Amino acid sequence: MRIGFVTAVQLGLDCLVEIERLDGKLDLLITLDDDTATKKSGRVQLDEYARRTGVSLHKTKHINEPTTVEAIRQADLDYLLVIGWSQLVSPEIFPLVKRTLLGMHPTLLPEGRGRAPIPWTILKGLKRSGVSMFELKPEADSGDIMAAESFDVAPDETATTLYEKARNAHVALIRKTWPDLTEGSLQGHPQDETKATHWPQRRPEDGEITEQMSLEDIAKLVRATTHPYPGAFLVSDKKKCIIWSGQIAEIERSRLVIRQLVRGDLCFEPIDYQWLD
Repeated sequence: MRIGFVTAVQLGLDCLVEIERLDGKLDLLITLDDDTATKKSGRVQLDEYARRTGVSLHKTKHINEPTTVEAIRQADLDYLLVIGWSQLVSPEIFPLVKRTLLGMHPTLLPEGRGRAPIPWTILKGLKRSGVSMFELKPEADSGDIMAAESFDVAPDETATTLYEKARNAHVALIRKTWPDLTEGSLQGHPQDETKATHWPQRRPEDGEITEQMSLEDIAKLVRATTHPYPGAFLVSDKKKCIIWSGQIAEIERSRLVIRQLVRGDLCFEPIDYQWLD
């Protein structure tokens, strides 16, 4: 089997390292070009991995650029894994891969199709989630499920800890499916469309704390939008305060009381925070 891999983030590199640990061989590696990568937060360089493993490395501004499409055509791939990549794959690419394109999504599909799955998992109060490996289709997150790795979501889960669970699940899925991938025997099953849910994109401004929110909602928003996301925030006296962590506390016991975070005799006490002019 000839296999290609598309990624530009640490999570994808972790999967690549697992493939290397399994003595796996890749035939094409695609990532962002250096100029584009420097403008994107959280991007990683794959040059060292490519040199170490001998895989052909193609850099691109966009997955659908003509030179990238041609690189995929020339690689004569059976599978193409697209992991940790925000750009949508053009329909032109699908017929260039003999078997299928594969992606991973940090929910147990068909629940939670769409954007910002890690923050939404916390905001919706889910008790269990996971990562799904699925067949990429033009309609986002809708293809057959090839494998899934589930995990519990703790009541005090943060985006940081949930992202780490999702990272571990990605690596576990590579480990679980690699033998079938290399043998060409990977098979999936259709998603149950009656159970499909779609979560909308979140923007940085959606992290604003308002006075209409309960303390529990504030705490949940802070946990859902902390690192690696932009953080929950409020504006007080024309200054922006980004809150990375905190707790519900009695006002008289709190070391920092901000008016917008007070509800009766209680408040949300920021613990890790920063003021911006």
